Amino acid sequence: MLSNHKLQVTLGEIKEISRIDLALFNDKGKLLAATYDLEVDMEESIRLFADSMAESQMLAGRHFFKILIEHELEYILLAQSSSEEAYMIGRLAVCQIRNMVSAYQEQFDRNSFMQNVVLGNMLVVDMYNKAKKLHIDTSERVVFIIEVSGKKDGIVMELVKNFFASSILDFVTEVDEKSVILIKDVRDIATEEELAGLAKMIVDNIQMEAMVKVRVGYGGRVGLLQEITRSYQEAKMALEVGSIFYVEDSTVSYSNLGIGRLIYQLPVSLCEMFLKEVFGEKVPDIFDEETTITIHRFFDNNLNISETARQLYIHRNTLVYRLERIEKILGLDIRTFEDAMLFKIALMVMAHMNYQKGSGEGQMEENGE
Repeated sequence: MLSNHKLQVTLGEIKEISRIDLALFNDKGKLLAATYDLEVDMEESIRLFADSMAESQMLAGRHFFKILIEHELEYILLAQSSSEEAYMIGRLAVCQIRNMVSAYQEQFDRNSFMQNVVLGNMLVVDMYNKAKKLHIDTSERVVFIIEVSGKKDGIVMELVKNFFASSILDFVTEVDEKSVILIKDVRDIATEEELAGLAKMIVDNIQMEAMVKVRVGYGGRVGLLQEITRSYQEAKMALEVGSIFYVEDSTVSYSNLGIGRLIYQLPVSLCEMFLKEVFGEKVPDIFDEETTITIHRFFDNNLNISETARQLYIHRNTLVYRLERIEKILGLDIRTFEDAMLFKIALMVMAHMNYQKGSGEGQMEENGE
């Protein structure tokens, strides 16, 4: 149900307009919110009123009102006056709170429904029947997974909700302790560049507001409700593949995984066979920090020796010497396109194997082996 803070703010706004003090209790007599300090214990009076047949009543110079949600008593409201004006304000407050709770409950039901859709927990027939009751239309959607580094804080969920609060077409939910899921209506987002911009905006805003590191993976566009789970699985794969091959990227799109998508699906036996073909029986141990930086910077600059030397603040001949030393150890001249491509793929295959090895060890630790 609604938080006590929201109830307190609502009563405060009504008091500011009407000058009538109000207090709200649950059906057991526990105080939830009030605009004044209660000097008298009202618990017994609240219980007696709750057990009565009356929907409103005046006791001890106060108006009492019941607030029913789906025919069940949820709250008791007190208006701290016996005047006709207090009665009218109390009735208006009852309507306001009831409508707020109903709207909150509907939104909760909609998000819960979308959570089940994302996880594929519903039959298609049940899915569309429930969607019709909740007024959720078929639309073009994309699933974004916002993964938090470390343990997720509630502030991340609230921030994402606030970013998209103005749209009733978007849904924010969660299925684990590490991530927040956004099911975004993308009918107004025409291009992949706009989707990428949205993902970047989410990352930048959360990192600035919540001061936590996040990564965003997102799937492809889908048009049917039952396809949303596919976009979710694609977003999960984007994050996982990105964590192996595109570590420096804070946003990863399923449609732009490139060769990483292929390598990710290779069995370890094929990876080992490929590395053996490239390097022989043993992978050379040359990957110290200097060599690794040199290789990656050389690839980033499309094998341009002069530009790479400039960015590394070294003489061109020094870079050539380093590349010749790498060629001597590897048997590959990464200054040529063919050998550079072969070595780049080999690096990705090694990253994939290291990830698989780490995942296997992590699984054994979880199982207590």
